[in-house]
Amino acid sequence: MKNEFVAVYITAPNQKDAQKLAQLLLKERLVGCVNIVPYIESLYRWGEKIENHSEALLIVKTRSVLMKDLVKFVKKHHSYKVPCINALPILEGNPDYLKWLKEETKKS
Repeated sequence: MKNEFVAVYITAPNQKDAQKLAQLLLKERLVGCVNIVPYIESLYRWGEKIENHSEALLIVKTRSVLMKDLVKFVKKHHSYKVPCINALPILEGNPDYLKWLKEETKKS
């Protein structure tokens, strides 16, 4: 089960867009669960400028084998030209939760 699961953080321009993307990801069974943090402040460099914007944050839980499909899907349905989609390995967790997560995501 080592590195079989990941938590992926994805930023969105607002809570409405985050909720829409979450619904799509769940319908496609690319993720088993999505948490939405409605407000984060993001500072980043874009070209020669430092930007400062409010965004929403999605934290999605899925399986590592679905990451390529997840990235492709998010890029297709996201309003950003270069969306933030970064996975962090879940090294350990509640075995019952991880079993549920595996059952709720599509088969690879």
